[in-house]
This record gives sequence, structure tokens and C-alpha cells, in this order.
Amino acid sequence: MAALAVLLAASDTYVVVVALPNIMTSVGIGVDHLQRAAPIISGFLLGYTAVLPLIGRITDEAGTATSLRICLLAFAVGSLITATSHTLSVVVLGRSLQGVGGGGMIPVALAMVAARWPPDQRGIPLGIIGAVQELGSLIGPLYGAAVVAVSSWRTIFWVNLPITAILGAVLWFTDRGIPSGRHDDLVAQGSEKGRRYHRNLVGAALGLLGAVGLIAGLEAPASLADSVTFGSAYAPLAGGPWASLSAPVVVASAALLAASGAWTAFARGKIRRSSGAVIPWGRLRRADLAGALLLAGVLSCIVIAFSTANPAKQVLASSTPVVAPIGVLLAALFWWRQRHAEHALIPRGSFAARPAWGSLLVNLWLGAALIAALVDIPLFARSTVDPNSEIAASFVLVRFLVAVPIGAVVGGVLCRNRRRAPYIAACGMVLSGAAFVVMSTWSATALGGAIRPSDLELLVCGLGFGLAASPLNVAILGAVEDRFHALAGALGVVSRTVGMLAGLSALTAVALHRFYLVEARIPSAFTLCPSHPTSCPAFNAASTNAVVGELHTIFVGAALSAGAAAALALWTLGSATAARTPTM
Repeated sequence: MAALAVLLAASDTYVVVVALPNIMTSVGIGVDHLQRAAPIISGFLLGYTAVLPLIGRITDEAGTATSLRICLLAFAVGSLITATSHTLSVVVLGRSLQGVGGGGMIPVALAMVAARWPPDQRGIPLGIIGAVQELGSLIGPLYGAAVVAVSSWRTIFWVNLPITAILGAVLWFTDRGIPSGRHDDLVAQGSEKGRRYHRNLVGAALGLLGAVGLIAGLEAPASLADSVTFGSAYAPLAGGPWASLSAPVVVASAALLAASGAWTAFARGKIRRSSGAVIPWGRLRRADLAGALLLAGVLSCIVIAFSTANPAKQVLASSTPVVAPIGVLLAALFWWRQRHAEHALIPRGSFAARPAWGSLLVNLWLGAALIAALVDIPLFARSTVDPNSEIAASFVLVRFLVAVPIGAVVGGVLCRNRRRAPYIAACGMVLSGAAFVVMSTWSATALGGAIRPSDLELLVCGLGFGLAASPLNVAILGAVEDRFHALAGALGVVSRTVGMLAGLSALTAVALHRFYLVEARIPSAFTLCPSHPTSCPAFNAASTNAVVGELHTIFVGAALSAGAAAALALWTLGSATAARTPTM
């Protein structure tokens, strides 16, 4: 079930790529003002990245079943808000909540695997989790394109509601068998075998009423909103972009959902949550909310600095002179907090083992290389063989994406012996790096048409990234104590995301420098074709070659990033075989 939740979240991460033009039109933004839609992307990234460490820490303290419920609820509410939104602000809010819920499912799933399987048997289940996570990048755009072709973009997010409801129902009936990831919780669950507890029917009823009311309130069907009897319940209490969220029926429904959560959290006696008891508030205080907020601020500054930049013109966003000092200050406060807090977000020494911090470094460089494939392979096709079709150019990437989940499963199988982890990760990154080297020699006709050598190169590149995914998870989960498994998974995702953001800006900036140098040496169309300058094949060919040279530079940079990841994997993951002693 955790794998299905990860697949749902991963698919939703990429689905907006296809639906973005339609979303922009629906909220009153023209497609010629793409920069105004940047918050839709950056809002999701903020939710996905900034809150992950806190979710990981809460998961380690409260248990995986509790955290998975919260993530599913956040994802569902975010999907509902996005599907019913008519202003940019509401879309950003909805996508941010989806990012929080979707991103949080990944460390929860990793913690579930770590709790269920001993270190030497985690390779295959971690490979499956990695495969479905990467499969989302393939399914998401295809699914989004199929839905948009036959229905509204809102259908994409409406479909999330019944899916999350089904997953939540399955969890509700089966989660007594889901380990929480903490040894003392496992003992508590074992000691309560044979004891009978009533289901939390009051909490479920309040939650159901709140969910139904929220759907009806945000969708605002004309038969209710315009009726004499119920119309006043839909009249906004506030104006502006948030008007739809201020309707009395929406506010009341949100209050019911909050009441459901409060009843569940403070339930006593025979009403028990299936994780074994009520929410352990004493443990949650050890999650270090203050430290998590500081780190979230630091990550938010990083995301804003990179994701709102225009790589075609700048490495960092124009707001960086303001954002950077704030980020530095928050980082300093976070460092001070971690040294003096009784229960720090990242306890001192928890990631001291070399494979633990090494996995984060490898993920950073892996992300920098991965983003080059995801962004620049379709761009290469669009600039050469498919200049008039964004969709056709994007389908070239399928050759790469289809190999990634296969590599993830193979890497998981090979990691049944943890001693192989550094070599498998390094081998995967060497394969990807070698493929990037070959890509840096592609001609303008390398893609498109019938079967070509470039198809094999794309498959090898994707296979390499997939091979590296499982060993990194095996290494970091095997190097930290059991009580930090979810936090380790969260930091791994954060590290890779930051690497992707930084890599996109840095590699594009270097490549653009080469492009401008080459472009400056191209004679004008009037010089090359004085008799017909408006239709000059020689000038067009020279311009295409300049773009191809720019992309070649990016592929070289990606190869270097993959090589750095391979070297770090060999150096830092080598002691991943040292088993950690479970914390009692």
C-alpha cells in the first residue's frame, strides 16, 4: 500500500507539466506570461522539500501509520483545493499542500520497509519503492496528457480523491499490522495482542462529514450556491483571491475535520488508533518543531533562489540578494538550535557514520546529473528533430524514463548483500556518466525517426540512475539508528531535490556562456544569404549548431556530476556494511 501511495504522489509531481497551460488559462494568466505561473511550481517544491525533515522526524516519533494518514489527508485536501480553484493564490495553496502530503509519503514508505525487513533483506523492497517513485515521472505526464485530451485539467485532481479515500480505507482496516518503525512501539503492539478495542467511529464520522462538506463547499454546485435555502452558506465572508475559502460551509467543514483530528488525537480508553495508542504527544515534543521551522526556512530560501530563477538569463533569482542573507541567518540559528536543543531535529551524531552523510552527498550530485536528462533531452529533440511539437519532443524522454524503474528493481535485487551497495551505486552512476559523454557528441539528427543508437544510450542512462537509487537507500538506512529511519529518508529526498535545483541553474548558466560565444561568431543572415535573408538555411543551421553545442556542454557537466557521484559512492558508502545496534 505504501508503494501505491508513493506512485500516486510521484505521478502527481509531474502531471502539472502537461496541465500547466490549461491551469494558467483557468486562473486568468495568459500563456505568454509563464513567469507568473512560477509559484505553481515553486509552491509545490516548497511543500515537497521544506517540510520533509519535520515529517520524517514526526514519523520516527509517532509511527508510520499516523504519518501516512496525515500525508494522505494533506494530499487529498490539496487535490480538492487545486481542483476547485479559480485564482492563482488558491492553486498555489492547493499544490503546496499536495507537495507536503506527496513528499511526506516517501520517507514514511522507507521507514515502513526499514521496520519490516532486516538490513540485509531491504534491497528488493527498497528497489520496489524506488521503482514506483521513478515510474511516476513516466506515468504522470502521459496520464496528464490523456486526461487533458478528453476532459478538464481539474479532472486530474478530482481523481486523486477517490484514490486517496481507498488507500485510507485500506489503511484503516489493515494498519494494525504496520510496524511503526520504533522498537518500543513494536513491543507495545505485541503486548496488546488479544485485547479488543473499538474503532474510532466518532472521529471517522466527523471526518466524513467534514470531507463531504468541504467538497460541496469548494465545488459550489450552482443548484446549492444559487438556491434560496442554501445560498447564504456559500456567500464568501471575505473578498479577494481567497474568497472561495471563506464561505461558511467551507469554514464549518474545516472545523469538523479539525474536530475529527482532535478527537482521534486525545481519545482514551477503549478507543485506540491502530498504531497501538493515541498520538504520543510526549514523543512529538522531541520532534523539535522550532528546529524544523528554521530548517524549513533555509530550504525555502534555497528553493526560491533556484526555482524562481530564469536559467536562460541567470543562475539565481533576482530576489537572491534579499533571500540569501535571510537564508544564512536562518542557517546560523538552526546550527545554534541543533547544538543547544535538548531534543534536536537532527540529533548530534545521528548522521556521523560515513555512509549516512555520504548518501546525502551522492544524492546531491545525482540530482544535478538527473535534472540534465529530464530537462535537456526533450529540449535537444525540440531544438533539432521536433521543432513544432512539444509533446513529440517530450516522448523522446520515455526511452530514458522506462529504464529507471527497471534499474531500481535490479539495484534492489543486487543489494541483498549490503557490501555491494557502494559498487552498485558507483556502477550505476558510471553508466549514466558514460551515456552523457556519448550524448555530448550527438548530431542534430541523433534523435527521432526509426530505431537509432541514441535509443540505447538513453536506456543505459536511465538504467544507471535506477541502479544507484536502491543502494543509496540501503546505505543510509543501514547507517543510522532505527529511530531515525524516516528522517534519513526525508533528508535523502531533500538532498536530491536541492541538487536538481542547483544543477539546473549552474549547468544551464555555463552552457549559455558557450552559446553566446558561438552565437557572436555567426555571421548575420544578410551576410550569409544577401538575396534571401528571411529564409537562410545556412544561418538556421548555424543557429541550430549553436544550440546543440550548448546542450553538449550541459551533457558534459552532467557526466562530471555523475562521475563525482560515483567517486563519492565508492569513498563514503564503503562502510555501509557496519550494522547499527537497534535503539531500545
